[in-house]
Amino acid sequence: MSKKTYIIDASNKTLGRLASRISILLQGKDDPNYRPHEDRGNIVIVKNVEKIRLTGRKREQKKYYHHSGYLGGLKEVPLKKVIEKDPAEVLRKAVWGMLPKNKLRAKRIKRLKFE
Repeated sequence: MSKKTYIIDASNKTLGRLASRISILLQGKDDPNYRPHEDRGNIVIVKNVEKIRLTGRKREQKKYYHHSGYLGGLKEVPLKKVIEKDPAEVLRKAVWGMLPKNKLRAKRIKRLKFE
């Protein structure tokens, strides 16, 4: 198993396209010896995440939802507020949604780093 470190410059890159590329690298799908049940241990470091590009009117219209667990506990946070607080969180959430929903998902997302 070969661990690789990738450094990606996010300036002027579209959010979804960048997230899908990062997802592939974290899974190790770019390696000819890829096996779905193996964790390759690849690390992805993203620079300039605050300069990421959003298409359309996502900055004003997109919302993130989570539920507190109580009745009527659905919370929504607009993308604009999340970007102001922590732009890396937007990319992390996008990559999290693109990783396979299995036991390796949490391990892989921990290897996504930001500078």
